[in-house]
Amino acid sequence: MPKYRIAVLPGDGIGRDVIEAARIVLDKIKLDAEYVEAEIGWEFWKTEGNPLPDRTIRILKNTDCALFGAITSKPKEEAAKELAPELREKGYVYYSPIVRLRQEFDLYTNLRPCKAYKGNPLNYRDDIHLVIFRENTEGLYAGVEYYPVPEDFRKVINAHRKMKKFEMVVNTDMAISLRIFTKKGCQRILKSAFEYARKHKRKSVALVEKPNVIRETSGMMVKEAREMKNQYPEIELFEANVDAMAMWLIKNPQNYDILVASNMFGDIISDLSAQLIGGLGFAYSGNIGDTYALFEPTHGSAPKYAGMYRVNPIAMILASRLMMEWLGETDKAEKVEKAVSEVIAEGKIKTYDMGGDSTTLEVAKAIAEKIHD
Repeated sequence: MPKYRIAVLPGDGIGRDVIEAARIVLDKIKLDAEYVEAEIGWEFWKTEGNPLPDRTIRILKNTDCALFGAITSKPKEEAAKELAPELREKGYVYYSPIVRLRQEFDLYTNLRPCKAYKGNPLNYRDDIHLVIFRENTEGLYAGVEYYPVPEDFRKVINAHRKMKKFEMVVNTDMAISLRIFTKKGCQRILKSAFEYARKHKRKSVALVEKPNVIRETSGMMVKEAREMKNQYPEIELFEANVDAMAMWLIKNPQNYDILVASNMFGDIISDLSAQLIGGLGFAYSGNIGDTYALFEPTHGSAPKYAGMYRVNPIAMILASRLMMEWLGETDKAEKVEKAVSEVIAEGKIKTYDMGGDSTTLEVAKAIAEKIHD
């Protein structure tokens, strides 16, 4: 019996292409695993009204972790138009399956390494090695939203003095999204960041929030960070407003070790940082909870390239590396990263985004060939 049971969710568009590439590398490294494919994505929304079928949840609950390719997501109105005719007018509302997975399995840590590999012509600088910790289940992405605003809820919020400017706005002309923080949510993402910094001998953690304006929620995160810092005297804590950090990351990205942020701010800072190290072809993440984890590239489904094997698979391969590290297979993880680094440094095999004409699978095979026992 294999040591691990891993769910594989190719999803939409290029998701299947990059998963196939990752499997080439995983097979070469001889990870002792059974791979169980599961269904997720836009086709299941259109035909079933559910982009994350219950059968997929059941599969995930019987695996150790998951590898995820890519999905297509569209706004609510567009999604409704693409439902099969017999499913329309039945109350189906599209939601992001990846967000649901994070909440369903309480994958509260979104870990986003952003490392510039030498030889990558897309690097902003060659000395960038950021690691971002994004809270993954709360904040504005918690999904507590109202449109139109219910009358009973309106009565409650009207008591707030800042609502006076909206008193003449009718409920059907108002939409509200709640930014929800809990102490537990703040504490566990901060602990993840500080523990990682200690384990990997990083010197600092930078908290990225906006407490001077969003006083209660960002203020809670700041308060918890300052208290937690006392448990890690060897690690320096920086505090930065998210808008200022966006500027500083362009100016001096090499000055930062670990960044930690709430859900939306972490999402934004992660993509900015990804561009510094070559773009989404190199950006990947781990969605990690206490007992389960899902690993993915952070690019979209790029449906126009589906099946063409044009796109860069390195993000997916590095997501697989992160999965192996989480499983405790650190030796295998290090070998994969070394192979990726060597292929990039040589510059002979590269996809179109890097200025080359190699295919997705050619890149994967080149990386696999660098892996030796």
